Amino acid sequence: MRFQDLLAYKKGFDVAMEVFEISKIFPKEETYSLTDQIRRSSRSVTITIAEAYRKREYPKYFHSKLTDADAENSETQGWLEYALACKYITQNTFDNLTEKSKEVGRLINYMILNPGKFGSKSEN
Repeated sequence: MRFQDLLAYKKGFDVAMEVFEISKIFPKEETYSLTDQIRRSSRSVTITIAEAYRKREYPKYFHSKLTDADAENSETQGWLEYALACKYITQNTFDNLTEKSKEVGRLINYMILNPGKFGSKSEN
């Protein structure tokens, strides 16, 4: 299996691409703050999942990288709250992306709790 075949990666990638599209309308003054940060954190979710998967033979590394991916996912949710509060996105867009992001978080958590299903050895 390739890391690109992981459901968490696929769904995380979709979220990152949606974030990229909506962030195109953010004001210029947000280029080096909100726009850059939300794009970075949303993209980092999938990249960190890929890193974890490649190091799955090392259980502690696998777990650590997946918790990093989950943290980046939570950061993206926080930036979405700012985008909503600043009225750069609608409530509907916020709700939609937040729900998709929460699903990615559940998938990452499943990987953390079931490392053997992803080729990671037990930490025992």
